[in-house]
Amino acid sequence: MTAAEPTERSDTGVGPGTDGAPESGQTAGYRHLLKAVVYRDLLVWVRYPVDAVFGLVIGVFFFGLMFYGGRMVAGQAINDTIEGLIVGYFLWTLSLGAYAGIMNDVQSEASWGTLERHYMTPFGFGPVVLAKSVAIVFRTFCTSAVVLAVMLLMTGRTLDLPVFTVITVGLLAIAGALGLGLAMGGLGVLYKRISNIANFLQFGFIGLISAPSFDIWWTKFLPLAQGSAMLQQAMTGGVRLWEFEPTAIAILVGAAVLYLGLGYLVFARATKRARRLGVLGDY
Repeated sequence: MTAAEPTERSDTGVGPGTDGAPESGQTAGYRHLLKAVVYRDLLVWVRYPVDAVFGLVIGVFFFGLMFYGGRMVAGQAINDTIEGLIVGYFLWTLSLGAYAGIMNDVQSEASWGTLERHYMTPFGFGPVVLAKSVAIVFRTFCTSAVVLAVMLLMTGRTLDLPVFTVITVGLLAIAGALGLGLAMGGLGVLYKRISNIANFLQFGFIGLISAPSFDIWWTKFLPLAQGSAMLQQAMTGGVRLWEFEPTAIAILVGAAVLYLGLGYLVFARATKRARRLGVLGDY
């Protein structure tokens, strides 16, 4: 190994020893960045198996409380609406995972003192954060799929699962939650302690997911609301993506772009101010 080889690899921004590192002599691209970040996220998750498994258990436990407790109190009423409850809870686990995942990741890196390093990568700070968002969404889909399978086993129900439609609508639906997570992560870097506000927003997701049931026209423009309505139709009624009205798809895509863009804007401005104040790595 020559003395120049380690220097050449370190300039890629991926780093030696990572699964996404390019071969010697090649320049790393965004594909290597995304691969490395996804690999790191999954590696960190599986290396703490107790915490990972307990997170899944907690997700199933709360659904069990709603399902069995609801049957004791409401009886037949809960059985008649169980499919909607399953879909709503599935979307809630997706949105909560995306929201809390990116927010906690940003705040953790700030407390570890590693957040500043993202500014020094050849890719720039924005692409690294977006790659982290993709990794967290991918992991969230995996864990939520496990929770969904257990919910179906517990209830003995079946759902229509058009994979392409569910993934597409689900991704666009949780984009708003991801935007909120980015915004709260940036505010957490700047103001440090915002746990009460962050926890409050988690429960607000329940109202957003339930918004379509109120049949108020303007609620469809809120985060998660339009995605919740379309996911219900897809998973309980078997509606495919191309069967939705163009207006519904336009609202879903527009809301995803709007809230993700606003969240990233707040995140960028908050971290920029934290750098200017010299508190980016303080905790």
